[in-house]
Amino acid sequence: MATDVIQVTNVSPSATSEQMKTLFGFLGKIDDLRLFPSDESPLPVTSRVCFVKFHDPDAVGVGQHLTNTVFIDRALIVVPYAEGLWFYCLGILALSNFGCTR
Repeated sequence: MATDVIQVTNVSPSATSEQMKTLFGFLGKIDDLRLFPSDESPLPVTSRVCFVKFHDPDAVGVGQHLTNTVFIDRALIVVPYAEGLWFYCLGILALSNFGCTR
């Protein structure tokens, strides 16, 4: 089962959604990108998680090669994310008051 979504963890708290779009945009067209907690989160942030949905599933394989790339001040961890869990996870994170940034 191929997926077109990656999960990026260990994202620096100072990273923005625009910076993540720039980084992963080099891999292919991005259909959707969500960063949790959002850029406007009033809560103190120690780490973020980002979900990137690509137009082409082949970009997921390329994206995994960015694992351990130091971005701002942290080494990113990039893994494929199961297609069916994409919208479920977004709903859970949104309901938990983490907010999200597109």
